[in-house]
Amino acid sequence: MTYVLGIDIGGTGIKAAPVDLSTGTLIAERVKMDTPHPSLPAAIAEVVHELVTGFSWTGQVGITFPGVVIDGVIMTAANVDKSWIDTDARKLFAEATGLEVAVINDADAAGLAEIKYGVGAGTKGTVLMLTLGTGIGSALFIDGILVPNTEFGHIEIRGREAEKRASELIREEHELSWGKWAGRVDEYLEHMELLLSPRLIIIGGGVSRKSGKFLPLLTGLRAAVVPAAMHNDAGIVGAAMAAA
Repeated sequence: MTYVLGIDIGGTGIKAAPVDLSTGTLIAERVKMDTPHPSLPAAIAEVVHELVTGFSWTGQVGITFPGVVIDGVIMTAANVDKSWIDTDARKLFAEATGLEVAVINDADAAGLAEIKYGVGAGTKGTVLMLTLGTGIGSALFIDGILVPNTEFGHIEIRGREAEKRASELIREEHELSWGKWAGRVDEYLEHMELLLSPRLIIIGGGVSRKSGKFLPLLTGLRAAVVPAAMHNDAGIVGAAMAAA
């Protein structure tokens, strides 16, 4: 069996748990810590260190980041401090933990988990995973192969970035009804369908646990739209997969 520690960095929280990659399941209770504010590289590295230490972990570690990640270097940072841009996160986290680490975009990680272990398993053609949380993350798959760092949450809808209209954070901050928020999500999904013609759209993030409140309100989509099977654990599992 292969056990890897997965750490999922988000704009508001950082979650971690060891993962059994033979089954895609967590083998210990998930631990969550608040994302530091300001979310500077050194501050987040310290949280990562604390999580690794808390699990007494000495093996491989996979870490997600909410932005474009190329060869371990952060290229964008929409929902964390801009000082992350051009930071070698793989080197930073390796030095903070003393361990071998891998770094991957957070939505890409969640998508990898759902494609292998979740609702996307075995689906051919184009599959789009969207995580609705602090922002909107995206992961695009063609016949199960990831097209990395798509960042479709920044597509413009009505003159604004989609994640500034249809993320879970926006629903909470503006106290939108489920119906009104579903209308915004619907408009965004229709736009993505015009661009990509996916066979399947997977909705992830913490709000996927409440899918019954908004998915039935979506209209006019040809693609099947389903909640992520792994809910908010998908990023942790996908991070572990990236390390292995």
